[in-house]
Amino acid sequence: MTRGGQRGSPSENMPSLLLLVFLIQAWPVKPQADDKNIFILAGQSNMAGRGGVVNDTATGLTTWDGVVPPQCRPNPSILRLDAHLTWVEAREPLHADIDAKKTNGVGPGMAFANSVLDKNPGFGVIGLVPCAIGGTNISDWERGKELYNHMIKRAKASLRDGGTIRALLWYQGETDTVNLHDAQSYQRRVHKFFLDVRDDLQSPLLPIIQVALASGSGPYIEIVRQAQLGIDLLNLRTVDAHGLPLQPDGLHLSTPAQVHLGKKVANSFLQFVPSSNINHNISPIHNEAIRLYNCAFYVYMLPLFITLFAIMYPTFL
Repeated sequence: MTRGGQRGSPSENMPSLLLLVFLIQAWPVKPQADDKNIFILAGQSNMAGRGGVVNDTATGLTTWDGVVPPQCRPNPSILRLDAHLTWVEAREPLHADIDAKKTNGVGPGMAFANSVLDKNPGFGVIGLVPCAIGGTNISDWERGKELYNHMIKRAKASLRDGGTIRALLWYQGETDTVNLHDAQSYQRRVHKFFLDVRDDLQSPLLPIIQVALASGSGPYIEIVRQAQLGIDLLNLRTVDAHGLPLQPDGLHLSTPAQVHLGKKVANSFLQFVPSSNINHNISPIHNEAIRLYNCAFYVYMLPLFITLFAIMYPTFL
């Protein structure tokens, strides 16, 4: 109150009111969800997709039959990072401009993305980052080599406009069944590959979903399969493709098999997503970071708020 017993005028109290409004606005609120849920698709031909690819015996050329099942339909909420590092609406074949020296068809990526959105309509926009190259050995994906560097470059570029890399989807190993040494060293090599990817993407708990082989180019399929099924790594899940229908070449998954595989990979990924996080499109790692941020805010700002309130309180009397 003033000396005459009158309360201060509104203009006299205005600075204190403005300061109070500032403090209220500065209080932490629930952050908005990221723009995109990003998935890296890497490996060799069965990840790139050969569903519907047929060999013309007359010409010796391979062609894609162009059949896109409903489960692989385009969706405005499913994007693809193209070869020029631009986000475009995803459609089959996902790897057409990535595994460009081969004929690409239907892979598991679109079926995966559509299945995630069908099961969780509020999940948000999905961004697929195709990186698979047919006929590659696990040694071709070693840290520092061309395929590895290209994948990491594309993964980092996918984050430029916002988003979170939610998982690595990995299907590779058919070529490693040809040589006994490659088959026997597969587990060690792929284990290191997974750790290197997490390290270079600065995501030590990045979920990884690998596919255990349905087929192979050589006689050591079972050695590689057991290596895949036996890997013990936190936040790694393995989806077994054994028994899925193959193309006439006996190596590549058919279109129906790719659809089935995509759904299985989606179910596996969704086990990483707590129900409380699905509607907010925020990963468990982000949730922990948000919690720590809010705790730090309270620790440092609450004493300041109390002090300023004590200073301001007499102006309201």
